[in-house]
Amino acid sequence: MTGEKILLWREGEYHYPAAYGFAPFMISYIHEDREIHPAMVIVPGGAYRNASPSEAHLPAETFYRYGYNVFVLVYTVNLLDTPLKMQPLQDISRAVRMIRSKADRYSVDPDRVAVCGFSAGGHLAASLCVHYKDVADPDERFNVWTNRPDAAILAYPVITSGQYTHVDSMLALLGSEPGADELEYMSLEKHVSADTPPCFLWQTVTDASVPVENSYLFAQACREQGVPFAHHVFSDGVHGLSVATEQWLERDFGEPYTLEQIRLLAGAVSAGKTSYPPEKGREILADFGLDGRKKEKWDPEQKDEIRKTLKTVGIWPELAKDWLDQIWKQDQ
Repeated sequence: MTGEKILLWREGEYHYPAAYGFAPFMISYIHEDREIHPAMVIVPGGAYRNASPSEAHLPAETFYRYGYNVFVLVYTVNLLDTPLKMQPLQDISRAVRMIRSKADRYSVDPDRVAVCGFSAGGHLAASLCVHYKDVADPDERFNVWTNRPDAAILAYPVITSGQYTHVDSMLALLGSEPGADELEYMSLEKHVSADTPPCFLWQTVTDASVPVENSYLFAQACREQGVPFAHHVFSDGVHGLSVATEQWLERDFGEPYTLEQIRLLAGAVSAGKTSYPPEKGREILADFGLDGRKKEKWDPEQKDEIRKTLKTVGIWPELAKDWLDQIWKQDQ
């Protein structure tokens, strides 16, 4: 079942107006030994504008090697101008319930289901951790299963809608004129409670995209509410380090299946099905490297500087694995 595309929603259940044929799904990385494994849901970042390929296959492979059966979540994003509101939270909620409902098929322990979110994907994973009680599934059969993760890994997460917010993530999620109640709801540090699952957070001080204060705010809220947590802050490193390996630095991300919604949107734009000029479709494909031309993100000097940080930051997956091992032992 490795490489299986698992659709989250049945026909008639999914209603995001700017989907243009896209439907959220998961890609599985399942061991073939039929032993029972803990489950890991990988939630890529991308400012709620795309689901980044750099934070999909690489962390999935990493946690697969650590003994997890892994599911990469390709959730709804908003590249152009249709606010997402609650749709991504509904997507991840359905994903967790679906994994538990098919635990036998996927050879997972339904009591050891973790989520691992990066950047805006960290916001989505943390949203489920603090708001899971608010999300009822439209299919009553899934409501038998809890959508509460048993643990969460939050990698350089967007957390707050306040002073230290990542503006574009909130714009994609809530639109240009969000209500005060919406901003309050999506400022996740304000909603941590004693029922929030254990969380492992990491970030770099020099993150120029999502201020490091985001992870500090959430860690402090966990401490105040008595939620078990670990918090690692590395002194140096760019935003979006993913697993912080040479493979990541060389942009060897595997098949970019997380960009399916972007590809379909570009096709709709090119076909004149949106309010945007058709040439915008070609621009979108080029921006995401979907036009067949490889894009180099770093110049040589940048690359050398970033490479220096990998040895330090690259220990985070092992730290997270060891922390999760302790969480699972405590729950036995």
